[in-house]
Amino acid sequence: MPVTVGITGGIGSGKSTVCQVFRLLGVPVFEADIVAKTLLNTNDKIKNSLIRLYGKEIYTPESGIDRKKLAEIIFNDDIQLTKVNELIHPEVRNEYRNWLEKQVSAYVIHEAAILFESGFYKMMDFTILVTAPENIRIERVVKRDKTDSEKVKERIQKQWSDSEKRKLASLEIINDNHQLIVPQIVKIDKTLRENGKIW
Repeated sequence: MPVTVGITGGIGSGKSTVCQVFRLLGVPVFEADIVAKTLLNTNDKIKNSLIRLYGKEIYTPESGIDRKKLAEIIFNDDIQLTKVNELIHPEVRNEYRNWLEKQVSAYVIHEAAILFESGFYKMMDFTILVTAPENIRIERVVKRDKTDSEKVKERIQKQWSDSEKRKLASLEIINDNHQLIVPQIVKIDKTLRENGKIW
């Protein structure tokens, strides 16, 4: 069984970029957030439960899950967010276990935005936190999503802080536009391939 490494980071930290570098190094990457979005439209158990909770209109005939409607339900309501997460997370875990069984590399990456918050980190051998200063994160997301800085700040405030995440992280990759991320990643990759651990 490969060594399992969870990677997370707040919005705009650059965790997807970090995972892309690992992928270029030949490391299999499981993208939990993308899998979760897919399951909203393909997993009958999730679909039926969401319809029971929020009515048939939560799905549209043309495009599947009404993401805007679902976002409005869960964004400012922690109870509804917990309900939705409790439906999706077990199914994502199952997908991950099935995926992991097929991997033959020295180690694999599990990328998830809420790796720590969801408890997914407990399934990992090691965890990596990708960080960047808040002003840089806001600037990146504003540019990427064509949104305004206040909305990005609101999204950041909804997430765990980096200081909370550091308590559970094995390692940190700093992506602050000053320290190069590739040498940090290559060093981790080399250590994992040679020793099967990152310290």
